[in-house]
Amino acid sequence: MDPALLRERELFKKRALSTPAVEKRPAASDSGSHKKKKAKVDKEGSSGSKHSAESSNGSFNLKASSGYKFGCLAKIVNYMKTRHQRGDTHFLALEEILDETKLLDIGMKQKQWLMSEALANNPKIDVRDGKYAFKPKYHLKDKKALLRLLDKHDQLGLGGVLLDDVEEGLPNSAKAIKALGDQIIFVTRPDKKKVLFYNDKHCQFMVDEEFQKLWRSVPVDSMDEEKIEEYLKKQGISSMQETGPKKALPVQKRKKPGGQKKRRFKTHNDHLAGVLEDYSEGVPGKK
Repeated sequence: MDPALLRERELFKKRALSTPAVEKRPAASDSGSHKKKKAKVDKEGSSGSKHSAESSNGSFNLKASSGYKFGCLAKIVNYMKTRHQRGDTHFLALEEILDETKLLDIGMKQKQWLMSEALANNPKIDVRDGKYAFKPKYHLKDKKALLRLLDKHDQLGLGGVLLDDVEEGLPNSAKAIKALGDQIIFVTRPDKKKVLFYNDKHCQFMVDEEFQKLWRSVPVDSMDEEKIEEYLKKQGISSMQETGPKKALPVQKRKKPGGQKKRRFKTHNDHLAGVLEDYSEGVPGKK
């Protein structure tokens, strides 16, 4: 290598080492503000997401709490009905009911709602001295009470009693109904519900054949139910009321109005009837 070039190279190295190099760094304030801005953005984002999460959780909790309340109420009413059907008809305090239904984890608000509104206003719950019991449609203690109820309905012409209502109000109803045997009659309605009637054995007698012929000879085809009921009322006899589901009356369709009437227009200039000529078909020829 050329010695002149080597000398120039050495001199360049010495100058480079002797000249101090200054490196530019970001100011401390700039980096601090950048960090603060980033932290602020992160904080705003997290607070927004937290707010939205809280609002969504709030609506969910509201729905869940109302559903939970009514779920507890349904469980309590069903339990009170079941224990009444077993023969446990004595009244219970709310704490006893919650203990037996395993609902001890409900809060004070739910307890207050049950005491002041839900149980107090429920048609199937009887409240007495701050205690609760099931309230059936018919209070029946035993099979004799059931037989008296059916007999009363038969005498007053009220018809039968639904089996559902009997099972609801009579403890151990299946045994009682079975013990009564042929003293009651079962009739199944079109909607598959069973109705109990009193079987009055005093009405079971032989009718003379001559009387049967006279009975069958009377025509009643022209008589509808309304006319028969009206006749019975005039004779002072009350007819048995129908306990089955009522048939819906057919909806009468409105009659559409007939075709529009032709409008009549008044004619004017009647006094010029012989003078005026009709030019709708062109100019008439000269007379």
